[in-house]
Amino acid sequence: MLENYLIVHKNILPDYFDTVLKAKHLLEEGKAKNVMQATKMVGISRSTFYKYKDFILEPSRVSDGRKAVISMLLSHETGVLSHVLARISDAGASILTITQSFPVHGKASVTITLDISAMPEGITTLLKSIDECPGAENTKLIAID
Repeated sequence: MLENYLIVHKNILPDYFDTVLKAKHLLEEGKAKNVMQATKMVGISRSTFYKYKDFILEPSRVSDGRKAVISMLLSHETGVLSHVLARISDAGASILTITQSFPVHGKASVTITLDISAMPEGITTLLKSIDECPGAENTKLIAID
C-alpha cells in the first residue's frame, strides 16, 4: 500500500495542495464549521478540496512514535475479528483503538489504530496478511504517522 506514496517537498507542488491541508486543519481544529466555510477561509473551491483531501497526508513528528489507522470489512462470523487481531499481534503491532460498526448485510466496518513502531516488517506486509484472513476484505491504510 505504501508503494503508492511518494515523499515530495511541498515547494514543487501546486499551492492548492498546501491550501487543502490548511482547510483540513481548520476543520480538525473546529475553526471552520463545515467544508464550505473552510474552503472559503483558505480560498479554494469545494471541488478542489474534495478531489485531494483523502490523498494529501501530512507526516507528524517522528518522536511521537509510529501509528497507523487501517480499515476493513469483516464478515459477521465467529472468530473473524479474533483472527485479524492475531495477525496484528504476530506482526509486532500494538492495538491502540478498535471501532466496529453494527453489521449490515453480514459485514461490519472495522477501523483499528495501531502502534507500528516495533514492527519488523512494513505496514504493507501487515495489510496483505489481514486481507488474507478468511472473512476480512477491503483492508486499507487510512493514515500513518
